Amino acid sequence: MIVIPAIDLKDGLCVRLLQGKKEDATVYSDDPLSTARRWESCGAKLLHVVDLDGAFTGNQKNIESIRRIREAVKMDIEVGGGIRDMERIDLLISIGINRVILGTVAIEKPELVKEACKKYPGRVVVGIDAKSGFVAVKGWVEVTHVEAKELALKMQDYGVTGIIYTDISKDGMMTGPNIEATREMVETLNIPVIASGGVSSIDDIKNLMTIKNLWGAITGKAIYSGAIDLKEAIKLTEGHS
Repeated sequence: MIVIPAIDLKDGLCVRLLQGKKEDATVYSDDPLSTARRWESCGAKLLHVVDLDGAFTGNQKNIESIRRIREAVKMDIEVGGGIRDMERIDLLISIGINRVILGTVAIEKPELVKEACKKYPGRVVVGIDAKSGFVAVKGWVEVTHVEAKELALKMQDYGVTGIIYTDISKDGMMTGPNIEATREMVETLNIPVIASGGVSSIDDIKNLMTIKNLWGAITGKAIYSGAIDLKEAIKLTEGHS
């Protein structure tokens, strides 16, 4: 299992939201580049970048910041937030982003996911945010009637390279991830699953490590607040096979 640091961008700054609410943003850094370099120096192999302006409006304002982060680090980068058409996917891939994360469109325009997987095999990941087992969309503003597992299986059939699974009742609340729901998702699929949401301590990382075949875990708020030492977390997971 790999530990994946998150950078959430809003107006070009690194922020963290509480349960996805845009009015509950805490600015952690006005320099996303040095933040990215810091996480890379801790041993991170993959950086998770979310364009929050994109997630809420479907319009990415942070493409310049993303481009500069790409130029600043060697590690792989995945980007999500408001990617709702092929032009945006093409643009991100063209500036060297390794993987794009599609969210809301997996429900609203599943054909786009299929098309993107065909065009960029191995580079499309779908983020599934769930509340009580049902998919939430549009920056978590709407909860649908679609079951998270059902959507994940459909996306697996489309050829996505992995699923980022977030239990949104836990995200940014520092209360620990939903281990059972995450385990169930891993057992349902044959493709990699990355856990996200609520990872707030080394104990949470250890608990996630008990899920057989869980591919990775994303942590944001906890590494900024110092609740998790990223270097220590990476060492812990690398020593475990």
